[in-house]
Amino acid sequence: MNSEKFLKAAETYYSGYDGRKSIGTYFEKTLHGILKHCYEPDGQYHEIPFLGYVTDIKNNDGVTEIQTSAFYRLKDKLDIFLPECKVTVVYPIPALKWLIWLDEETGEASKKRKSPKTGSIYDAVRELYTIRNYIGHPNFELRLVFFDMEEYRRLNGWSHDKKRGSTRAERFPVGFSHEVVFSSSEDYMRFLPDSLPEHFTVVDFAKCCSRNNKTSYMTINLLKILGLVKQHSKIRNAFVYEVTSKAESQTKCVGSNSV
Repeated sequence: MNSEKFLKAAETYYSGYDGRKSIGTYFEKTLHGILKHCYEPDGQYHEIPFLGYVTDIKNNDGVTEIQTSAFYRLKDKLDIFLPECKVTVVYPIPALKWLIWLDEETGEASKKRKSPKTGSIYDAVRELYTIRNYIGHPNFELRLVFFDMEEYRRLNGWSHDKKRGSTRAERFPVGFSHEVVFSSSEDYMRFLPDSLPEHFTVVDFAKCCSRNNKTSYMTINLLKILGLVKQHSKIRNAFVYEVTSKAESQTKCVGSNSV
């Protein structure tokens, strides 16, 4: 995946754009559609029936599923597809994001404002955790693709300004940033922060990767399932973990690569 492929895919998608009724009528339709063209430009390989399900892409490389959210919905497909062929799950993450708010009463859109948040591989952890028992399968591949995006949200939240608890209407990718590929268990060492001490707790991990404790707990458990982290001891009510010899040997060969 690169900028050239993204621009060509976006051009192809928008050339067939049919004035879709309104923003958000088809949830994530634009982002999903562009990604399909990014990973398979030939539309004859899109929406292919396979083993009782319809795949986003089915070609000589196997099955590709574009998943913008709700990874748990993939479980049934993964049960059937993984024993038969390679399955690539593509998950888009905003590298940079601009927010546009939609007034539901007037239909007006606000001026776009840049979000202070930037994308990270840790943004995928909560979704990955729902399919944690599949990510170590030799036929499973994950691709995190980072785009600069414009995100439209409806002013229908519960807070005074209607922003908290609001719903997302649509996302439009406006530029390709980078892609991170996980093809083997060892690739998930990217989730090990470089500054992580030899023995660490969930709190230590959270500080090193600048994430909350819940996300850090889930990350550690993913790494435990993959055999990259193990429990070392327990101090009071906190478990202490360490990187396994499997992960250490790989780190010496390829180096740590946190993103």
